[in-house]
Amino acid sequence: MKALITGSRGQLGRALLQSVPDGIVPTPLDRWSCDLTDHARCRKVVLTHRPDVLINAAAYTQVDAAETERDMAFQVNAEGPRALADAVAETGGRLVQISTDFVFNGNQSRPYLPDAPTDPLSVYGASKRAGEELVLERLKGAAVVLRTAWVYASQGSNFVRTMLRLMCTRDSVSVVSDQIGSPTWAGSLAKAVWAAAMKPQISGILHWTDGGVASWYDFAVAIQEEALVRRLLSRSVPIKPISAADYARQSPAAAARPRFSVLDLRSTKEMLGIEPTHWRSNLRAMLDELAASSPTAGSSD
Repeated sequence: MKALITGSRGQLGRALLQSVPDGIVPTPLDRWSCDLTDHARCRKVVLTHRPDVLINAAAYTQVDAAETERDMAFQVNAEGPRALADAVAETGGRLVQISTDFVFNGNQSRPYLPDAPTDPLSVYGASKRAGEELVLERLKGAAVVLRTAWVYASQGSNFVRTMLRLMCTRDSVSVVSDQIGSPTWAGSLAKAVWAAAMKPQISGILHWTDGGVASWYDFAVAIQEEALVRRLLSRSVPIKPISAADYARQSPAAAARPRFSVLDLRSTKEMLGIEPTHWRSNLRAMLDELAASSPTAGSSD
């Protein structure tokens, strides 16, 4: 089976390439070979390779910057996937579109089902939701939208690496304590993506994260504890809980985030036949990987 992977240099793209199942022939596409703002180029790439499945792991993910770069966010996150979907419709393949918990407003207190009403609070969330709708409209039974949340990896820019850097350089850190979600290691997300890609009978919206829930503050505390054990940090620093409202007052340019964005995984677990690992176990696995590869994990790329 031939698989095209956009965003191949990103967190998920790297994880997908590191975990290719037997029988899959992957073709990685980075932003230079498949720029989602160049729709004609995207179409040509798909028509040239004619993949059995296209995994779109590319996205505009600068949540705060999207508030002032709306056109770019929609070009990459909505019009880009539309162009890919149109091309896949011509070749007869399937498309797995990666999406986000940010399509929800976070006002409910129970995990969001895949068919729950969406109401994004930010430009980023709105652009990702538009991408979902365009892909599902154009490909119907040949499209999977897989929503996830709070993704991190040992490479790239993410919350774990940011916390490690700040804990190395500051005497304390303040972290939002009243936004709740599920941290998700890119390595475990890749397994779910491949499981969906290899089941042609599956279509529609799926949810996948690591197991368990946490606030950003809980996540930061766990990062420090586990990093100290692995000597990725040489000291502990105070971690101060802060409300999202106080954070917004300190950073007025920040986009609104969902207060609660835990995703309900039950239907996806049944369809894919896999179980999520708890986020803390996967955090340990990622930090083990980081410790083995770099003595300066907290430094920026």
